Formats: sequence, C-alpha cells, structure tokens
Amino acid sequence: MKFRKYAALISILLLISLALSIEAQAQQEARIIFTTTREGDREIYMMDANGENLRNLSFHPAPDYHPSWSPDGRQIAFTSDRRGPRDIHVMDVDGTNVRRLTRPPSLRGNIHPTWSPDGREIAFASPNNESFDIYVLDIKRNDLRKLTDGPMDDFHPAWSPDGQEIAFVSMRNKAKDIYLIDADGRNLRNLTNSGREDDEPAWSPDSRRIAFRSKWNGNDEIYIMDADGKNTRRLTEHPGIDSDPTWSPDGQSIAFVSNRDGNSEIYVMDVSGNNVRRLTDNPAEDLEPDWFGGSAHSIESAGKQMLTWGWLKRHR
Repeated sequence: MKFRKYAALISILLLISLALSIEAQAQQEARIIFTTTREGDREIYMMDANGENLRNLSFHPAPDYHPSWSPDGRQIAFTSDRRGPRDIHVMDVDGTNVRRLTRPPSLRGNIHPTWSPDGREIAFASPNNESFDIYVLDIKRNDLRKLTDGPMDDFHPAWSPDGQEIAFVSMRNKAKDIYLIDADGRNLRNLTNSGREDDEPAWSPDSRRIAFRSKWNGNDEIYIMDADGKNTRRLTEHPGIDSDPTWSPDGQSIAFVSNRDGNSEIYVMDVSGNNVRRLTDNPAEDLEPDWFGGSAHSIESAGKQMLTWGWLKRHR
C-alpha cells in the first residue's frame, strides 16, 4: 500500500517537472516577427514573445516589411523592394534561402502577404490598372487567381485559421472598411461599414473574432468584433496611435504597435484590453508584429497532464 502511494507521489512530481519543462520550452518557442528601422532602413526582426533575444533576419539594404509566419513556423513571407518594385518574397525562419514569389505588374508592387492555413497558398494585394485587388498564389504550382475585382483599392488580406474566409480592407465605399469573402471568391460582405477608417484585420486563432485598428472615436485604437461584424468593442483608449494587432496562439493576448511613449514600439495586452506592457524599447520604429507558437502548445500539454494526474489520484 505504501509502495503504491510512493509510486503515485513520484509520478506526480515527475509530471510537475515535465509541466514546468514544457512551459519553459513553449515560452522559448513563442516568437514574434516584426518590421523595424533599427538598421536605418526597414528590416525584419524576430524576438521571443517576452521581448528578449532579438535578431535581424533579413539583413538587406533595401526595405523589407509586412512579415507573415507560415503555418508551420518554418518560413516567413514578406514584402521587399530588393529587386526594384515591391514584391512578395519568402525566407526560411533563420533568414536564409530567400526567394521571390511574385513579379509586380506595375511600379506600385505587390504587398501584404498572408498564408493559407495549409501553407499551400499566399494571398496578397496587387495593382490592377489603377487599384489594388486581392490575389491568391498557389506556391508549388505558381498558379495565380484573382479573388476580388473592386473599383477601389482592396488590400491587407488576412486568411482565417479555419481556411474558409479571407478578411481584407477595401476603399470601395471611399473610406477603409473591413470586408469578408469566402476563400473561393464568393459571398462578399462588408463587416464594418462605418466610414471611420477600419484597417489591419487580424483573426483570432479560433476564427471567431477579428481584431482591427479603427478611428471610431476619432483616434487610432484597437478593437475586436465577432467574425460576422457584430459585438464590436474597443480594447485600447489612449491619445497615442495604436495599430497592427496580432493574436497570441492561445487567443488570450494581443500584441500591437503604439507610439504612446514617444515612438512606435510593440506592446502586448490581455484580450480584455487590460494589463498592457511594452515588449520593445528602442529609439527606432518597431512595427507590424506577427505572433507564432508557444502558448497553445503549452495549454494543450498542461491539459493532458492534468488528465493524467486525475487518473493517478483515482487509482492510487
């Protein structure tokens, strides 16, 4: 009897140790890529989710910006001017193996890449005559299809994590609104229709909510809404400019850019808008964060350990 109790106790201690190890590993794996002017031009940096361990990934004299994680965390799509007009490029997560995916039809270039959840396609904005439209590129087949065809600019696409829809910003009502379209190009609808400069949509990991920047109160703030455009609420309230929201993998936090302390830095807050803390602190401009990995893996592992712990308690 005593042996069974000791065995159960040892098992519980091992599980606690494993949980702490997994949590530490998850925190190490959680990373944020962002655009910065620390080198004088725009470069793509990566840092741990706590703001530590910063490193330059792009290392190029031409501007590199609009970074976007691939779903498996192995590649980064971005916009670059390194070959003339702006184009969509991809590099490995360590900054090597850079390759160009698109060639712009005009000097306005291709911008704002976003990956499909299966990693097979990238949506981006490209100029068509006088306006930008949303296109989708099949990476392996090099097959390009046009998703939108509006009279005014469509840009800043964001692919839903469930793969079903793409949110984007459009000027077709003469002010920035956030639209939604099915991934096959059908069922276009205006989600915000506010006329108050709604921009930079970012999906929650469960595809149920969208964070975005808006001037609903006259100042640039971060808002969230349900994926059908309902239940809009403001998360930030500050005289500075708040922009570029991106969700943590567990959906509990949102990183964003703010100049509330004098220049553009990356901050993070709880999804309620509380507990705002700064991640970067540099005289240069830090912009366009994109968050990958860590937290969701940690929560899943912890849940499995709790189930095992419960089993041990029942069978000791």
